[in-house]
Amino acid sequence: MHTEPKRPVNNHKAYHAHIYFDAETLALAERLAAESGSRFGLQVGRIHQRLVGPHPCWSVQIIFSHKDFDGFISWLDLERQGLSVLVHAQTGDDLKDHTDYAYWLGDSVPLKLDMFR
Repeated sequence: MHTEPKRPVNNHKAYHAHIYFDAETLALAERLAAESGSRFGLQVGRIHQRLVGPHPCWSVQIIFSHKDFDGFISWLDLERQGLSVLVHAQTGDDLKDHTDYAYWLGDSVPLKLDMFR
């Protein structure tokens, strides 16, 4: 049975969005990251063209709060052009943040969670 990925909900104080990309979609990820900073004033991490942390794809992290959630997530969902985006709460419990509080724009991707156990 296929289940739809959990869509982002605004019920935490702090979040990370991880935009997943590959060599063909690098320019789109760079544009989304730059616009996240310029349009919303959000903190943008490095654009990783390698695997980091629990992420099974190249990624760039955007840090935002519940105050930015509605406008930013709506915009990102419209602009992502098929890219998968992990949106997770930032509660201090890494395992819960990447499981119970993990949400997706687009297709979900299995995370490498062993590092949190």
